Amino acid sequence: MQNESSPSQLRWLAACPKGIEPLLAAEIRDLGGEVERETHLGVLWQGDMRTAYRFCLWTRLASRLLFPLQESQVDNVDQLYQVARDVDWQTVFPVGASFRIDFHGKTDFVRNTQFGAQKVKDGIVDNFREELGARPSVAKDGDVRIEAQLRKGKLALYLNVSGDSLHRRGYRLQPGKAPLKENLAAAILIRSGWQEALKQGSHLVDPMCGSGTLLIEAGMMAADIAPGLNRQQWGFDRWQRHNRKLWLEEVEAARRRRTDGLANMKNRLYGFDIDSEQLNAANKNLERSGLKDKIHLERRSIENLRIQKETAEQGGLVVCNPPYGERLSELPQLAPLYQDFNDATLRLLPHWKLAVFTGNTDLSKSIRRPLEKQYRFMNGKIQTRLLVLGPADEKSSAPAPSRIRGPVEAFANRLKKNLKPLRKWAKRENIHAYRIYDADIPEYAVAVDCYQDANSDTEWLHVQEYVPPKSIDEEKSERRLLDVLAALPEVTDIPAERIILKRRERQSGKKQYEKQQDVRSLQESRRFEVIEGQAKVLVNLKDYLDTGLFLDHRPTRLDIAKRCAALPKGARMLNLFCYTAVGSLHAALAGAKTTSVDMSRTYLNWGKDNFTANNLKISEHEFVQADCMQWLKEAAEHSAAQYDLIFMDPPTFSNSKRMEGVLDVQRDHVQLIQDAMALLKPGGLLIFSNNYRKFEMDSEALSDFTIQNVSHKSVPQDFARRKNIHMCFHIQAK
Repeated sequence: MQNESSPSQLRWLAACPKGIEPLLAAEIRDLGGEVERETHLGVLWQGDMRTAYRFCLWTRLASRLLFPLQESQVDNVDQLYQVARDVDWQTVFPVGASFRIDFHGKTDFVRNTQFGAQKVKDGIVDNFREELGARPSVAKDGDVRIEAQLRKGKLALYLNVSGDSLHRRGYRLQPGKAPLKENLAAAILIRSGWQEALKQGSHLVDPMCGSGTLLIEAGMMAADIAPGLNRQQWGFDRWQRHNRKLWLEEVEAARRRRTDGLANMKNRLYGFDIDSEQLNAANKNLERSGLKDKIHLERRSIENLRIQKETAEQGGLVVCNPPYGERLSELPQLAPLYQDFNDATLRLLPHWKLAVFTGNTDLSKSIRRPLEKQYRFMNGKIQTRLLVLGPADEKSSAPAPSRIRGPVEAFANRLKKNLKPLRKWAKRENIHAYRIYDADIPEYAVAVDCYQDANSDTEWLHVQEYVPPKSIDEEKSERRLLDVLAALPEVTDIPAERIILKRRERQSGKKQYEKQQDVRSLQESRRFEVIEGQAKVLVNLKDYLDTGLFLDHRPTRLDIAKRCAALPKGARMLNLFCYTAVGSLHAALAGAKTTSVDMSRTYLNWGKDNFTANNLKISEHEFVQADCMQWLKEAAEHSAAQYDLIFMDPPTFSNSKRMEGVLDVQRDHVQLIQDAMALLKPGGLLIFSNNYRKFEMDSEALSDFTIQNVSHKSVPQDFARRKNIHMCFHIQAK
């Protein structure tokens, strides 16, 4: 691919993000270039130096402009080196310039890009040394960038004429939380029809503008501003072909166009966002772009969107990049966001076109506009689509149909069937936290729990998705989950903003104690009280996988309260693997002195907070952070029998680094029970439970004790559909 065109016509390769090659080809033609063909890297084209300079200044879509130097077949490392050495490098850059190699591709003889770059570098250096007796230096931020592409047995060498990626316009130093690259934003606007809309005097609104990239790119188009005009350094600065006079002529022409464009800009652009931090970033980006006085920014939520009546009547384009739920926990709140977007644009801007860039087309079904076109893009590694929607029609304004249609009706009907008796039962029994659905229909494999805030009577839903087997199509699984999230508010009358979603999978070691995402300290985090019997229990639905309360053990905890109330005041209760010590809390409220043991400091502190919330003195009870197996073993060896009641609920399996060994409840239950029984007073009771569905008690090894399986009694009504949720035994000495 030697660049052997005439001096006036040279060959160029414009690289771009995947999927926007046709747009880039059209842009090249508009700038005066002659397109040869689209390639896997971008667009190959021809043009003179002036056109190349103009392209560098004006391209909105390219990421790099490359000048082809050489392309040859290579079958081994030596040939790769020789191809690099054979280029006439003195005609490319001077020996006094520094350079760097960007190497892409691998083969059997080049297995990492660093090795490939080293060989190309050696070829260049040896060429200079042989011809001039001196060599250029290599630097990470070199004056000159050489790009090497090794693909299908061919090595292609290019001079990177543009230097740093062309998407960097110089204004976006505050990128925001989910930034779009500028050239992708420009492609979205072009596909949305913004360039055509400008000719008609249309306006633009971005109701979820974030750090303002779409707004600024739209403003630069409206004001005829060259994207590369503020750039200080270019890859061609040390190129031997560089014609400074020609370059400055193009720069001056672009400056005149910017001055005229800003003066003549009549289009109004509006950006809104609820996040003040994002708006602050957008404001700073606007200042650097020179469009501060041309784009209106305001802090507003979608449902409180306001547009001047005159502007709304003139028509325009609504374009936005709404969040689309990269995190599972974000999905419940996103469905109402898309619905609010639909409602606000129907109310204020029914005659405007909409362009929605999203990675979740299921969420966008809430937007009831006729679909005109859709385009596929890649936003980094995320597959996305741009939906171009027309003005509202009769269907858009019709009452919104129920979201419960199709297969999800089976889920909704089962949930309704469960809810009616469960809500009556919960009200009668004064239960504030209970399960309303537990994968009753296998295709909808979620557990749904209802929690009622004791201080406000506000209800929340805690939804846990069971990880689907690998045999289930991921898209189908996500669609079912979205259907569930859409159906829940309609069936339960609990709004989507009070639905918390998590993924339920087997936890081990420290992972079971980790927060779901970065949150505030536990003391400041989002907890509220629920009532269970005489106890007020602190729960946190958002920050951890579990909420602080295992609902299936409710009958056991209430039984503990009843038994402790029947014991003499000051009776002693031991809670092993205590979690947030709710079992201990019930015992303490019934008059017992409690000892709570757990490996997690987080959950022990949570347990102390539970005691404090119930006006119990922490100093009168023990909270021990320890490996329960080790603590129990040592206590059994050195302590006398001292407890009237012991509750032990070990995990099925644990291999935490804090433990000296590995806990396997099936293997270790005999030792655990024997050690616990050694701490019981005569006539005392051990309540032993676990969640291992296939658990088998070794009655023979424990023949010294009376063992009663009370699992059927310990499963509450809200878990009656899953009677094997746990195993529970009452154990006493014979």
